Amino acid sequence: MSEYTEHGPEHTGAVPMTSAAPLTPEELARVVARDIPAGSYVNLGIGQPTLVANYLTAEDDVTLHTENGMLGMGGEAHGDEVDADLINAGKVPVLETSGCSYFHHADSFAMMRGGHLDCCVLGAFQVDAHGNLANWHTGRADAIPAVGGAMDLATGAKQSFVMMSLQTRKGQSKLVEQCTMPLTGVGCVSRIYTDQAVFLVQAHGVSVRETFGTGLEELRRIVGVPLRPAR
Repeated sequence: MSEYTEHGPEHTGAVPMTSAAPLTPEELARVVARDIPAGSYVNLGIGQPTLVANYLTAEDDVTLHTENGMLGMGGEAHGDEVDADLINAGKVPVLETSGCSYFHHADSFAMMRGGHLDCCVLGAFQVDAHGNLANWHTGRADAIPAVGGAMDLATGAKQSFVMMSLQTRKGQSKLVEQCTMPLTGVGCVSRIYTDQAVFLVQAHGVSVRETFGTGLEELRRIVGVPLRPAR
């Protein structure tokens, strides 16, 4: 485990390194959970984003929505807590929170498409410097597309955060100047959480809020997108 340090959400000047090493998915989920404003209604995408639920408490006052029809979803269930009828969109058993409710799949999508969610946290194959998101198909002829609710979330949520590893297994950056894979949403991403840094997509370009086990110059070498410290 890396040595994660608590800090505030915004920084100026030099980019702080807040961890001695790249973050694990669990540590990154904790960073994302900390940044979600109190009172928010939030959808967590399949994959790494579902881990965020494990780091939210009742005191955080965040209500989780899952597209298969639950509002007030809790963290992952284990052991005797598991109820096979209570799962998130990724089919992972989850807990109820006080006052949770259930509804039809169509009603869930109406919430997503109607602008009722404050934020969604999605995984990604690529995100570019313009806030475009690609997460449903790699574009390869033999790839299996994953068409789900991501397009609805990217369009309907007031903010879209991405949570992903910065590099592919081949060492290629998932943060690029322009997406080459089929787009899920255009100009929808405002913040990118990765194991090596948190990036902000702003009008003047991409900035770095904090780093984990690396520095700004190393990130510039990896990413190949103009980067600057967050203001």
